[in-house]
Amino acid sequence: MEPTEPTPRDWTDEHVERWQPVLPGLDPVVEGAVTRMKKLSVHLRRVREQSLVDFELERHEFDTLHKLAGRGGRAAPSELAQDLDLAPASVTGRLDALEKRGFVRRTPSTTDRRRVVVELTASGRETWLGAMDVLGHEEDRLLRVLDEDERTLLNDMLRRIMVVAEEGPTTPSWHG
Repeated sequence: MEPTEPTPRDWTDEHVERWQPVLPGLDPVVEGAVTRMKKLSVHLRRVREQSLVDFELERHEFDTLHKLAGRGGRAAPSELAQDLDLAPASVTGRLDALEKRGFVRRTPSTTDRRRVVVELTASGRETWLGAMDVLGHEEDRLLRVLDEDERTLLNDMLRRIMVVAEEGPTTPSWHG
């Protein structure tokens, strides 16, 4: 049997070791998994924020382009307001700014001349995709340390955890 390389240590290993004497009931596996998920989330958020800087996009601009792209590149302002959970007036301001940058255009509806349709322009799609690609490449880079079966297993395990999380928290009773 070949000797195996020891698993490299990360920041979380030291974190867990530091807290175990302070909290004797701390489950090192649970603490390690939760801390790693939090740190991974922060890492991916930083990559996303840097991609927005690189593509000269504000967060709200990216969100608006993202929701529009998710509707096939065409939507009514009211649909975007619903998707973004914003008041219609807020969406109008966002669309004004995005239209000035050449990322969207508003055209009269073909079925109702009183309404407009917002369309993602080629420039808007290219900018949105560029920002998305940066994050996608980093996600791919991180998960490529796992083989296909391991990625599937990780996805399935995280789904099981999320199902419980989406049920809502239960508060333990601290009464003695």
